[in-house]
Amino acid sequence: MADDYRRQGFELERRIFELDIKCSTLKAEKQDDDYLQNASTILDKLKSYYRQGGDGNNLSKILQDYTQVVLDITFYEENKLVDQEFPEDCSPFKIQQLLQDLTEPEVLAGRLAPAQEVQSMLGLELLECLYWRRGALLYMYCHTLHQRKQWIKKNKDTFLKCIQEGVRYLMRMLQVRNSVKLNDGVVLHDTATANFLSEGIFSDTHLLTMMYIGEMCFWAVKYEDCSAENMDHKEDRLHFRDIGTQILNKYVLACEGPLHGQGWNTENAKEILSILQ
Repeated sequence: MADDYRRQGFELERRIFELDIKCSTLKAEKQDDDYLQNASTILDKLKSYYRQGGDGNNLSKILQDYTQVVLDITFYEENKLVDQEFPEDCSPFKIQQLLQDLTEPEVLAGRLAPAQEVQSMLGLELLECLYWRRGALLYMYCHTLHQRKQWIKKNKDTFLKCIQEGVRYLMRMLQVRNSVKLNDGVVLHDTATANFLSEGIFSDTHLLTMMYIGEMCFWAVKYEDCSAENMDHKEDRLHFRDIGTQILNKYVLACEGPLHGQGWNTENAKEILSILQ
């Protein structure tokens, strides 16, 4: 057991000090960025913990702090890509690096605490955020590519692969929390709240995720090539039309029902549904 704690400590310590170097480099670009400042503060605390001989007994909390640092640093890097409108020459590499960075906390948690569920180590909110950030990044990238018609003509398979990967991440985000079953002894006096929870809608971000999935499924249906030469791998693809229809119907019902008048627009969702159906 002591050897396990030491191994965990060494691996996490190495990752933390690597992130600290990266954070310092990025802060040289923008000293006053709030996300980099927050990451730096957490990193200072983690470095102090290890310098004082931290023994790994607090593994879950360390992993959660590490995950927050990853989220903060990658958010700064994502914003740079968005501000630059995803340059064609470097975006594919940078996006894959960001996806890898945002996957690392989940991989580390599974490797360092194999007897524990990842969600119990990282917590539901952080795990949701990791899936949301990967899916939202690919949504923003695909939204930009969608406006580059000539690029899509030459790179349709790459475009569809990005869509599929993004939809999978966003669907995983919606599945992190089990929807509340109304016959599980749960007493909810607010009917609207009960309906939201039964459908797995726990926040505004969950609703936005549904709209993102619907849009990405629409793009996929629009550009999907069903020609004979591409049918070999069609079984690996998501059923975009079915997924988009199901998700957007839930979105419209929520926005025009309990959330009516709360600022949620359904015009685009309805237009997409009319095409998907």
